[in-house]
Amino acid sequence: MTQAPAATRATRRQHDREIVMLAVPAFGALVAEPLFVMADSAIVGHLGTAQLAGLGVASALLTTAVSVFVFLAYATTAAVARRVGAGDLQAAIRQGMDGIWLALLIGATVIAVVLPSAPALIDLFGASDTAAPYATTYLRISSLGIPAMLIVLAATGVLRGLQNTKTPLYVAVSGFVANGVLNVGLVYGAGLGIAGSAWGTVIAQWGMAAVYLVVVVRGARRHGASLRPDTAGIRASAQAGAPLLVRTLSLRAILLIATAVAARLGDADIAAHQIILSLWSLLAFALDAIAIAGQAIIGRYLGADDPTGARAACRRMVQWGIAVGVVLGLLVILSRPLFLPLFTSDPTVKDTALPALIMVALSQPICGVVYVLDGVLMGAGDGPYLAGAMLVTLAVFAPAALLVPTFGGGLTAVWGAMTLMMTVRMLTLLLRARSGRWVVTGATR
Repeated sequence: MTQAPAATRATRRQHDREIVMLAVPAFGALVAEPLFVMADSAIVGHLGTAQLAGLGVASALLTTAVSVFVFLAYATTAAVARRVGAGDLQAAIRQGMDGIWLALLIGATVIAVVLPSAPALIDLFGASDTAAPYATTYLRISSLGIPAMLIVLAATGVLRGLQNTKTPLYVAVSGFVANGVLNVGLVYGAGLGIAGSAWGTVIAQWGMAAVYLVVVVRGARRHGASLRPDTAGIRASAQAGAPLLVRTLSLRAILLIATAVAARLGDADIAAHQIILSLWSLLAFALDAIAIAGQAIIGRYLGADDPTGARAACRRMVQWGIAVGVVLGLLVILSRPLFLPLFTSDPTVKDTALPALIMVALSQPICGVVYVLDGVLMGAGDGPYLAGAMLVTLAVFAPAALLVPTFGGGLTAVWGAMTLMMTVRMLTLLLRARSGRWVVTGATR
């Protein structure tokens, strides 16, 4: 009678250790990434308003271009982790190399599109006549770093699949520091202005990519894995990533719709919405770190032909997601008197944001379940289901959000629609998790 509970506690402790060891460094790396843009903004902001406005437009385009291809990290993590679980490290690293080659091909294609079309893209985003030249300069130079960032995504997936999230943390922090030093030196020391900021970021990005490539190449040589591009492997990586691309685009559409609706409500509403959205994104990093741990752990269990271990790890991570969500929600409620004044002194904006902020706080346990199960199903290679579920979610969210200006409710109603969106995601993911259809064992799905 006492051994079973003791065994259960031991299993939980094992899962807890794994989750913490993978999630904490992953969280640090995730937080370090947006600091690139913040550092650039702080440095360029002292050059002038037009330069900062140009940076804002160009950064939005670059962030979108990179985030759309985040499947390079997700799909690679799952595929590599499966082979690690199966005990075939050579095939694991070979799979990772396929993802890196795919990243390089996509990056080259993006450069070929962005360089000649940069002025048109900037104009499409409505940049002013004074900001447009700076935005075009920054976008053209910074686009040269896109292949590096995509290589970083794919290589990060390789290391996560190998159950290593510490190296990505070290690389991200080092890249952030290098980016800041280079920007200051090139913008002010060399007098290159906004072009110096772009070149500093590009150099830092390629430096990060070089470090990752050294780590992966060493692993490939150690385990006898080929470094040459393999057409079939690259095609398989693209096919695995395609459903996740659909998922990501659907999520981006949801965020764009929410922002567009908030903008129609008035200046105070869109200002409050941007404040809340920034907080929502920060909270997502904490939950996404658990999801990253889920990708690596679940993939390894399934690759090791251990469905029981995969299900147990899934249950434990869901408990973690709920617990972290509750803690985050409480922190939001308790810190709201301090949080809002950091972003605005306008009482109208504060009054508009407050009820929507409480809505965000209450939804955090739901978000915890969503992020964790998202990671579990990614780790299982269940991309087609995730794509379909996100399209269903988009179909539910879009009319609910677009009707807000008609039926009223203001920004609180917009974030009510966002909570509805997360609830629909949770239900679709719970249905899949409980069905057990994601539990497909073996080195490949």
